[in-house]
Amino acid sequence: MIIVKIILTFMMRSDTIGAEVMNMKFLLKLANQRWASRAAGFLGVVCYLSIGFLALCTVLSVLGRQSFFLHTAAGSYEGAIYAEEEHDPLSRSMTVNMGDSIHVWEGSAGRIDPRIHVGLSLMFAVYALPAMCALWFLSRVCSNIRRGDIFVEQNASCLLCYGMLQFAVAVLVPFVKLLICWLTNLVSDGKVSIATGQSTANMLVPSVACLVAAYIIQYGVGLQDEVDHTL
Repeated sequence: MIIVKIILTFMMRSDTIGAEVMNMKFLLKLANQRWASRAAGFLGVVCYLSIGFLALCTVLSVLGRQSFFLHTAAGSYEGAIYAEEEHDPLSRSMTVNMGDSIHVWEGSAGRIDPRIHVGLSLMFAVYALPAMCALWFLSRVCSNIRRGDIFVEQNASCLLCYGMLQFAVAVLVPFVKLLICWLTNLVSDGKVSIATGQSTANMLVPSVACLVAAYIIQYGVGLQDEVDHTL
């Protein structure tokens, strides 16, 4: 009986080890140079498209097509924009949104003060411009990986810049938006309020991960230099 139990235990362990070996082989197939190069190339294209999209959104914001919740004497309108003349759905096509809750109150003349529009455009710019720069640095890393250059100084520097910019977008930009909102209310005939910082926690983890990755690559570069000098 004891021998049977030993045989069954050995068979179960053998099945577990075999499954682990198969999983490891599958992961190694996915983590080879060919797939990594293709994935990096695809991610680089996504970075460039995202930069272009953010640039277009910034232009639309400057043109007055950033949406907000408008409060007027006649009523309140969700999804209103500065450039619209009538509050109908067709006039709100091609609009942008930062993901923040923005409320605007019209001025004494029954119109939105142009300085509020300037403030809204600045709020969008302080969010979009650092994000565009971060994506550009990430595209440099993808380009290097696609060529097979992984443990190089440029990758460590670009990942460090990407992580720092994403960290700034997550932590500092919300405070800058609040400051712009406060200054806008000081000089404008009307009022604007913003509730921001909802995505801070979601952006902190990737930014810290990139900082750690930058350290790992820099450490690998240092080890490679030591090996080269030793040889």
